[in-house]
Formats: sequence, C-alpha cells, structure tokens
Amino acid sequence: MTKQELENRLIDFAATIIIIASKFEKNYAGNHLSGQIIRSGTSPALNYGEAQSAESKKDFIHKMGICLKELRETFVCLKIIDKANLSTDRESLMQVKIEANQLISIFVSSIKTSKNNS
Repeated sequence: MTKQELENRLIDFAATIIIIASKFEKNYAGNHLSGQIIRSGTSPALNYGEAQSAESKKDFIHKMGICLKELRETFVCLKIIDKANLSTDRESLMQVKIEANQLISIFVSSIKTSKNNS
C-alpha cells in the first residue's frame, strides 16, 4: 500500500466515523461518545499527514504511534457504542470496526518496520 492509499483510507475512515456518529441516539451517552469518537476517529488521518513531514525517523515513529493510539481508542469506543446499542446502523458499525482493526494492524506493522530499520 502506498502512502497516498493509506492516507485516503484514513480519510475515508474519518468520514465514515463522522457519518456514523451523526446517527447516534441523542441522549447524554450518545452525545458524549459521538464527540469522543469524532475526535479519536479523525485524528489518525490528521496525524498521518504530520508523520509524512516528520523531522526525523524518531519523530516519524512517534507520530505513527499517535495514529495507532487514536485508532485503538476509536476501536474501543466502537465496541462500547455497539454494546450500549447507541447506533441503529449495525451493519455500518460492524464494517467500521473491521476497518479500524485492519488499520491498527497496518500501523503496528509499519511502526515495527520503522523501528527495525532505524
């Protein structure tokens, strides 16, 4: 996967998170988790952009680590949303959980490779 393909995938992921979050139940929990998942779910795309302009290999690894951390947070948040039945769109929720898990795997592998090459 090229850098551009991964960036596009992260942008698509962020957009999907925003769309899904807009459909949550309008109650305290729904509002809280909607805001939380929008922050954590859009962060990887933004931080990946920063990683591409890293000042050093160490800086690149650090920024990629932030992407990974935010993806993991988003994945846990999606699991909470699923368990709490805050979304009626179960199919989209399941698909975005799969995508989050795949992105996590990509970032774990990329960080490991970068550390081994430095």
